[in-house]
Amino acid sequence: MKPTLVVLAAGMGSRYGGLKQLDGLGPNGETIMDYSVYDAIRGGFGKVVFIIRKDFEADFRKLVLAKYEGHVPVEVVFQSIDDLPEGFVRPEERTKPWGTNHAVLMAKDVVKEPFCVINADDFYGRDCFAVMGKFLSELPEGATDRYAMVGFRVANTLSENGKVSRGVCSVNGQKHLTTVVERTEIIRREEGICYRDGEEWVRIEDNTPVSMNVWGFTPEYFQYSEEYFKGWLKENIEKPKSEYYIPLMVNELINGGTATCEVLDTTSKWFGVTYAEDRQGTVDRIAQLVKDGVYPSPLF
Repeated sequence: MKPTLVVLAAGMGSRYGGLKQLDGLGPNGETIMDYSVYDAIRGGFGKVVFIIRKDFEADFRKLVLAKYEGHVPVEVVFQSIDDLPEGFVRPEERTKPWGTNHAVLMAKDVVKEPFCVINADDFYGRDCFAVMGKFLSELPEGATDRYAMVGFRVANTLSENGKVSRGVCSVNGQKHLTTVVERTEIIRREEGICYRDGEEWVRIEDNTPVSMNVWGFTPEYFQYSEEYFKGWLKENIEKPKSEYYIPLMVNELINGGTATCEVLDTTSKWFGVTYAEDRQGTVDRIAQLVKDGVYPSPLF
C-alpha cells in the first residue's frame, strides 16, 4: 500500500502577512504545496490529504485542488479550534489554534495507511520525499510504533530576515531520535547559530539536526495522540497561547518506550517564506530549479 501525504495548511502565516499557502511562487503560479505534491508523487506516495480551515475551502478547491485532478487522489479535512474531545469546551478567550498535533488528528478518519506529515509553506525538496517515501513504503505490513522524521541541518534552514521556529533534535548511535524540543526563536548571531531559552541565547552547531515537521507515522499514532490530548487539555486548556505540538507527542512516545523514531538524512536544503521579505528569494530559487531541469514548467 502506498503511503499518504498529510499537508498542514490551516495556518494563516501571521509573520508572512497572508494566506501564503495560496501564494503563487513558481513560474506558472505554482504554490510551494504544488512542489511538495509533485515530489511526493515522485517519491511513491499514493494520496494527499490537506488539513485546512473551512473559511477558505472555496478558494482552496479552486486555486489548488483542481490542478491535481488526474494526478493523485486528494481529500480535504478541516481544523477548528472548537473540535475538542468530549467533555472539553474551548474557553472564550482562546483564539489561537491548538497546534500541529491537533491538526494531525483531524485526518484520523481518512488515513488508514502509513503517512507523512508536512507543513504547507515549506519547500522541502525532492530528496526529502524520496527518503521518507522509501522508509514508509518498506515498512512491513501491519508494522506499528516505528516512526521517522527527516532531519535537516539547522544551518540550511535559517531565514535571512528574522528568527525561525525549529524542533532541535538529539540522536543516538542507532540514528534514533532521543529528544526534540521546539525552539521558537532561532537566529544566526555574531557568535553563531543560537536559540533563545528564556532570557539567554544558547549556541548550537551548524550541523545540528532540526525537525522541519516532516514526520512519518503509522495509523495507531492517531489513537495515541487522541488519548494524550485529553490529558494535555486538562493541564493547558486555560492557557490561551499553549499549543499541542507534534514533537511533544513524539517525545512522549519515544521517552516512554512506546515507539522509535528514526532520523532520516537528506541532501535537500529547506527554504520557505517565513517572512514577506523571503518571498523573492524563494521565487528566484524555484526559477533556478526549473531552469536546471529539476521541475517541469508548468508543474501540472
